[in-house]
Amino acid sequence: MLINYLPILILITVASLFAIGTVVMSTLIGRRRSFPEKLSPYECGVEPIGSARDRFPIKFYIIAMVFVIFDIELVFLYPWAVVFKSLKMFGLIEMGVFILILGFCYIYIWKRGALEWE
Repeated sequence: MLINYLPILILITVASLFAIGTVVMSTLIGRRRSFPEKLSPYECGVEPIGSARDRFPIKFYIIAMVFVIFDIELVFLYPWAVVFKSLKMFGLIEMGVFILILGFCYIYIWKRGALEWE
């Protein structure tokens, strides 16, 4: 019974040995040259201004979450469009309900002021 798990054990062993071997070899073979430009913080090609510990307004996170939620929800339109002809009227009604719910959610967050950047 346990012989069936032997390939999985071999795969885990080989993957672990590869990961450990890669880290060890890069430590042994790699050059360690530090210079000020390499050690300085870098962000989008611009020198950072201020501390990295500054607090961001909560609006930034809310807008980011809303974007991710709507972006992921709209990804469901692609598979629906691919099989649209086979779904017939049922698929059209289901997608209409889905878009209607998304529309209500969008209006709700708009009215609550989640999209306002002050």
